[in-house]
Amino acid sequence: MQTDSALSILAALGHPTRLDAFRLLVKHEPDGLSTGQLVEASGLTQSTFSTHLAVLAKAGLVISEKRGRQIIQRADIDALRGLMLFLAKDCCQGRAELCEPLLAELACC
Repeated sequence: MQTDSALSILAALGHPTRLDAFRLLVKHEPDGLSTGQLVEASGLTQSTFSTHLAVLAKAGLVISEKRGRQIIQRADIDALRGLMLFLAKDCCQGRAELCEPLLAELACC
């Protein structure tokens, strides 16, 4: 991942509504949620939430799929993985033992 991509993702996740929506989508992988379910969970109007969803999609964090009459939103797990690797790649100056606690916490996912 390039720095510009990481910054775009971090900026998109820098708003509480978008962060909550993305975390909710990650929780519901691999099935995703309908746009209506996301709007309902957010407590916002559909037009307001659509703006937030567009920011997440532009950053490459959300994938939209049409299933019948519904649009299903899914978290792009590859984008999340890429960001996590970008942030931790040079962790601890190559001293793996210092990163073990982080890896141990992620291993339970």
